[in-house]
Amino acid sequence: MEQLRTGRLKTVRRGARQTASALEPQESSLTDRAWRALEEEIVTLRILPGSVVSEASLSTRLGFGRTPVREALQRLASEGLVQILPRRGIIVTDIDVAAQLRLLEVRREIERLLARSAAQRSSREIRDRFDSIADEMEKAAEREDDVAFMRLDRAFNLLLIEAAGNEFAAAAMRVMNGLARRFWYAHYKLVADMPLTARLHAAAARAIAAGDPSAAAVASDHLIDHIQDFSRKSIG
Repeated sequence: MEQLRTGRLKTVRRGARQTASALEPQESSLTDRAWRALEEEIVTLRILPGSVVSEASLSTRLGFGRTPVREALQRLASEGLVQILPRRGIIVTDIDVAAQLRLLEVRREIERLLARSAAQRSSREIRDRFDSIADEMEKAAEREDDVAFMRLDRAFNLLLIEAAGNEFAAAAMRVMNGLARRFWYAHYKLVADMPLTARLHAAAARAIAAGDPSAAAVASDHLIDHIQDFSRKSIG
């Protein structure tokens, strides 16, 4: 009976993770797909900080050709998750707690701007997508499904950038997203409340979906307050 319950739980979580992936932008290029796969491997620590990797090994691991993997690595280098060293290889960057706190100072201001702008500018179709993300975030919180949450978090971030329509804020946010998500994943089991984090994301998504710029800004601040508190606890 226990095995049956465990099997059902795994099936539910697998379906939830597939739903989370479906809410992300459906990239058309192999490079985008390779980036998404490799970013998840790094952010969820399947490839550990400090690891030395190569295009050939990653191509085999992910099932993509060398060219999309090379282009995905270049994107990840611009996002701070890998460092490409000529003639020495590719290194997954370390996690830096002090840098995370500095990142949050900037992220608070930019994410508030993006949330407010998204609430003002989103089409009905985009608002429906924010509502769907909120629905799935709340389900991930109930199940305490960290992988589904991580995929939904990425979907939320990408949709926020798309909806806000500010390429300068978007460029800054792209640099921060992967680093922030990896830091959270590395420490959340010790000091974070994953269900609360998911619900705070859901609240921000709901405010944007409602087209309320003030509420979206407040919800964004509440989320960053929570993440900042979590980051400080991680130091201890």
